[in-house]
Amino acid sequence: MNRKSKRIFSWLLAASLSVLWSFNAFARPAWPADTGILAEAGIVIDYDSETVIFGQKIHLPYAPASITKLLTALVVIENADLSDTVTFSQDAVYNVESGSGNKYNLETGDQLSVEDCLYLLLLQSSNQAGNALAEHVAGSRAGFVDMMNQRIAQLGCKESNFANPSGLNDENQYVSAYDMARIARAAFSNPKLMEIDSAKKYTIGPTINNPNGATFPMEHKLLMTEDTSSDLYCKGASAGKTGYTSLAGNTLVTYASRDGQNLIAVVLKGTQPQYYIDSKALLEFGFANFQTMNIAQNETAYTSGENPITVGENNYSPSDLYLDESGAVTVPKGAEFSDADKELVTALPEDHPMGAIAKVQYTYDERQVGSAWLFSREAVAAAESAAQTPPKDSASETPVSADPQEPGKGFNFDFAKVFLPAAILLAMFEVASLAAYVIREKKREREDLARRRERRRQRLMESGLSEDEFERLRQQRFGDRPQKRGER
Repeated sequence: MNRKSKRIFSWLLAASLSVLWSFNAFARPAWPADTGILAEAGIVIDYDSETVIFGQKIHLPYAPASITKLLTALVVIENADLSDTVTFSQDAVYNVESGSGNKYNLETGDQLSVEDCLYLLLLQSSNQAGNALAEHVAGSRAGFVDMMNQRIAQLGCKESNFANPSGLNDENQYVSAYDMARIARAAFSNPKLMEIDSAKKYTIGPTINNPNGATFPMEHKLLMTEDTSSDLYCKGASAGKTGYTSLAGNTLVTYASRDGQNLIAVVLKGTQPQYYIDSKALLEFGFANFQTMNIAQNETAYTSGENPITVGENNYSPSDLYLDESGAVTVPKGAEFSDADKELVTALPEDHPMGAIAKVQYTYDERQVGSAWLFSREAVAAAESAAQTPPKDSASETPVSADPQEPGKGFNFDFAKVFLPAAILLAMFEVASLAAYVIREKKREREDLARRRERRRQRLMESGLSEDEFERLRQQRFGDRPQKRGER
């Protein structure tokens, strides 16, 4: 091939590659973004993959109003028995923002179960129920607020802060749409909270002003509207929370499911009734334009084949590895699972699941679109075995005890176990010290003898005597007695 032919060939190859690249880029759908809302901020995420499908001002702080109660309910359920009795204090009933109301006219001294209070909290947004639950769980509202902020820190929320359990106006109470979506996801992951929050109505027990109890419906209109021709009908909407204060405007959280896809929409600083329309628009946009795929059912790079899989500094057989069954990826409709770029992350957080050796993270158009833990069966078995084996005292299988009269409870002082090993160690130390002393003395004697012999050799050289003449003179003086080592 001559030089001209080579140039033509190179040009054709480059052009072909360019066409192929363009074709691949065209084949991979772009991320849809043709939507928007009238509320100041909003977000829709995929519940399973945590992918942000669409967001508007999602990292700015806004007053949350009563969608706060989703976090309140989560903390209560995680820290209280549902059958416990909650007694409403004077402070819980009356120390609320002026004009915030008192649904069902709750009174000081009223007693309801934790479960009843949770239904009042989530379906009817009772501020008094939120206050009473907070006092019941933490002893005070301030203590409960600390628990709320600790919980969102565990969820990785860094753009939010809570100052009360009800969501009433407070300059120190704010949340971003992004954080609120994560809080809602944690709330809806709790089966009992989901059961309560998806109820259409509920009947509480008797109270001072409601001796026959009271039945009330869910306030969230996207969950209650069944007329398919209504603007407020949203197919698959099943749980959520409303909110309103003068500072927050209208806020809304909505969970909806269709054909195995689960979405969460959050709207902040909205207006009535537009905030419902905005929430529905976010959900419809997600369902119409995106699909969610299970990672374990589609990813084969780490769990199939015969070649070893390198994870960090270790090699694993693919048959020893498996992926988290709950891991999911969300991509535009028309995209393939393989269109998402993946990265194997081996630097794991301290709270990673037992037996996890890495995390597979996926991106699409530089967006995080899902992840799954990668497990080693051998590592899982070892972790489970370690977790099931109770710690034992090094000298005995008997639990250590603090009370000498109650073995097995705390610290048990045992003379033989404590002093006998110490005595043995002391004796071993003494023997070792003596041996070291003897070795040092022998070494010193050898060094002294060598120095004496050197001095003798130098004196003989100075006097002109030979070694043989010196030995003859020595025998004349001391007889035939052989010279002992160390004599001079």
